[in-house]
Amino acid sequence: MKRIVIVPDGVGDWPLEELGGKTPLEAAKKPHLDELCYHSILGTLKTCPDGMYPGSDVCGLSLMGYDPKVGYSGRAPLEAANLGIVLKPGELAFRCNLVHEENGILTDYSADHISTEEADLLIQELQKRLGSDVISFHPGKMYRHILLYRRADDLAVQTDQPHDFQGNAYRQHWPRGKGAQLLIDLTERSKKILSAHPVNEARIKKGKKPANMIWLWGGGPAPKLESFQEKYGISGGVISAVDLLNGLGRYVGWEIINVPGATGYFDTDYQAKGRYAIDALRRLDLVFVHVEATDEAGHTGNVSEKVRAIENIDRHIVAPVVQHLKQEKDWRLFVAPDHYTPIVKKTHVAEPVPFIFAGSDVSQASQKSYTEANANVTRIKLEQGYALMARLVHGWPR
Repeated sequence: MKRIVIVPDGVGDWPLEELGGKTPLEAAKKPHLDELCYHSILGTLKTCPDGMYPGSDVCGLSLMGYDPKVGYSGRAPLEAANLGIVLKPGELAFRCNLVHEENGILTDYSADHISTEEADLLIQELQKRLGSDVISFHPGKMYRHILLYRRADDLAVQTDQPHDFQGNAYRQHWPRGKGAQLLIDLTERSKKILSAHPVNEARIKKGKKPANMIWLWGGGPAPKLESFQEKYGISGGVISAVDLLNGLGRYVGWEIINVPGATGYFDTDYQAKGRYAIDALRRLDLVFVHVEATDEAGHTGNVSEKVRAIENIDRHIVAPVVQHLKQEKDWRLFVAPDHYTPIVKKTHVAEPVPFIFAGSDVSQASQKSYTEANANVTRIKLEQGYALMARLVHGWPR
């Protein structure tokens, strides 16, 4: 039995005036998703437990078959794992965004989607100027990086995600709780260091926003997660350009499948993701394919890019993967976003997401296209996010 998961991150959305009252899913030309959905099970899935934030960490755990209320410890430890940072007892990891601020307003959570090469130089400078035996900075990809803190007892803070308050005064979102002033001081000191850096001077000359501040959030210790092999009895692998999803994969014991050209942005190589997914299916029981572009479009409020990303996923991932699976005797597949990222909100929303469940042993047919509205009117509503993976492994109950 071959199994695959396709996750168009944040694809769920609300009707938009610029699309004539349609959502991006409704407006996009996605014949392969719609055909798959027509002959498969369509429903909604609650990926975010009550009381938790609908981030890709929490919701991604759900889609991977784990209860976030049991295994979740914070976002940053997951991303750190994919950078080779194994947290020891007493250590905390924080996500360290490179952001742009202007006159006290956080104007861009990604510093104009700074390149990995530019960001690496800035993180090296922060490590040189602010690093110590207790604090260290570790470069990741683009604007996403890690701060490691080695005295966990010093901190018990609550933090806000920068993409949630872009365009607002960032001081209203300072860390809160025990040790919060430490993170605030690091943020303030980063402004002086980064503003004067040659990388940012060059960006300004090119008309780009400088990465002139850090924002620290999502901190936590290492999670304790049962391996996927032990939990479900099969092997797995993950394809993603995002450290968070790859870090989750590492913690559950999946193979990390690196795809050349996968960027985590609008320019990602969709065709390569499709090819590598098919290749991985030949040696693994399950492959989890994650695409970030739809979520980035939601965060930036870019309607056309969200529609384009859906169409690219349909053409270059769904189409070839389904064609390959149909050559297999036994197979199952589900398609589901981890959460909604509505264009008008530019952040995540904890609504049950639309999912497709297909397979060689699935006889039910929705006779509907793949849209939020169609999923919401079905009677199939799964209240535990991890239930969908359990059904992918064990089969849909008859």
